[in-house]
Amino acid sequence: MKKKRFSPEQVARVLKEFEGGKSVPEILKEYGISQATFYKWRQRYGGLEASELKRLKELEEENRKLKMMYTELALDLKVAREIIEKKL
Repeated sequence: MKKKRFSPEQVARVLKEFEGGKSVPEILKEYGISQATFYKWRQRYGGLEASELKRLKELEEENRKLKMMYTELALDLKVAREIIEKKL
């Protein structure tokens, strides 16, 4: 089954429709999402505007990249220390 990717604007729209009084089953059927996905979005992004949600996604992606960079540098440092210890 193919996973769908929703943009931050789409997630915000889904949550706004719920806040506007639309029922959960209607939303699930209309957007083709599971109940678990809806409630996860609601827990994580409830109360955020589309622009705030987009910025949050950008920060999460930047954080992921920084963690990868740190991991690579830590591994390089470990290898360099092992080489230096072998030479001494």
